[in-house]
Amino acid sequence: MASGGARMRSGPAPDPGSFRSGAKDWVTLPAEGFTGTAPDFPLPSALGAEMDLWAELWRKPQAVMWDKLGMKYQIAAYVRAFLESVEAGAVSGLKTAVLRMEGELGLSLPGMTSFHWKFSEDEVATRRPAPKVASSARSRLKAVSGE
Repeated sequence: MASGGARMRSGPAPDPGSFRSGAKDWVTLPAEGFTGTAPDFPLPSALGAEMDLWAELWRKPQAVMWDKLGMKYQIAAYVRAFLESVEAGAVSGLKTAVLRMEGELGLSLPGMTSFHWKFSEDEVATRRPAPKVASSARSRLKAVSGE
């Protein structure tokens, strides 16, 4: 039996900082997202909404891995299914399939965790001191009036 329990996702979530969770196996995705060119939409008769969502998804950090793994057909299928699932009268099975696809493509947090993907941190923002907050109304008014 695999470690972590008898069922998928049982036990604590993997921790990228933990030695036992395989910290060296995590993939760091760039915070700025995918900087390459999005592939052409591979499915026939694309709608305008599909093209908009397609372009938006290919700007996400996960797109770095999709491009590396050649997953344009899976992303296109997700785009089409997602837009169909949000229409009025969409069947619940399609909505469930879209949620499952999000995990399989790494679009959801559980999906990213299962692939051991993490976002890179903005090191400048983490080192920047927190802004000072005035403790009283009088001190806030002094800050505004310049006293």
